[in-house]
Amino acid sequence: MITYSIFQRAALLTLLMGLLPAAMQAQKGKYELIFSDEFDLPDGSAPDSTKWSPCPREGATWSRWISDAHEVAYIQDRALLCRAIPNPDRRRDRAPMLTGAMHSKDRFSFMYGKVEIRLKTNLHAGNFPAAWMMPQPPAKWWPYGGEVDIFESINTENRAYHTIHSHWTYHLGNQSNPQHGFNEEMSVAEWHVYGLEWTDSLFIWTVDGKETGRYPKAKNEEALENGQWPFDHPFYLILNQSVGDGSWAVKADTTYTYETYFDYVRVYQRTDSASQMERGSKTSRRRIWSWLPWNW
Repeated sequence: MITYSIFQRAALLTLLMGLLPAAMQAQKGKYELIFSDEFDLPDGSAPDSTKWSPCPREGATWSRWISDAHEVAYIQDRALLCRAIPNPDRRRDRAPMLTGAMHSKDRFSFMYGKVEIRLKTNLHAGNFPAAWMMPQPPAKWWPYGGEVDIFESINTENRAYHTIHSHWTYHLGNQSNPQHGFNEEMSVAEWHVYGLEWTDSLFIWTVDGKETGRYPKAKNEEALENGQWPFDHPFYLILNQSVGDGSWAVKADTTYTYETYFDYVRVYQRTDSASQMERGSKTSRRRIWSWLPWNW
């Protein structure tokens, strides 16, 4: 019969309990698709109104010339085409251009999961497309409620940008504590899949499955109290083709037609729930205890 000293028991218990996180991780559910739009309607169709509606025109750079005209957001070649076009009738609308922007606000929102958006855009001075997320009302106003930019691009740059905005980053200027934005050189005029994984403590951006940046939730209570992580709330999706005003992207070429194609949008969540995680934790503990010698 094998017997163990108190020190051997302590060492064995430490080793086995160290396996608990891995055992719990193995029991986590896989990602399951909870929302998608493949934009596979006939050419010229409006996007699915059960999933999308036009964003309203407002005063921000990206939204200042938004229109609900069919010509700026429709299905083309099995993709959503968002455009910024010269305004054909400035007697009815004084904006020099009309821009397309669709959102899932009040139709679909989610908290935690993984987003994948396949898109391409054209390169031209003043180009300013985006795929991003904003908090589903009721929520705090910008930037207190947060903003998550999955993809942005400007002008003729072959570069994709991914950014977090909040009171912590914008008003308090904490743009590197932790780093709130990432970018990489790439051919944005070609198809790529821009991804975001969102947990209760971390954002991870990807391009074509390769990680490009991460933004963690602070462990400092003072930072949290000052709005470092306003991301425990459902967010909705926005797809848009905007144009610059000189503040970041240069001023728009109001004689040009800008275009961004969105091939698909897919959102996934893990199958496990909090209760399943708790059950998994208890199961893992029982398994570990069952491995211990009978004369423990």
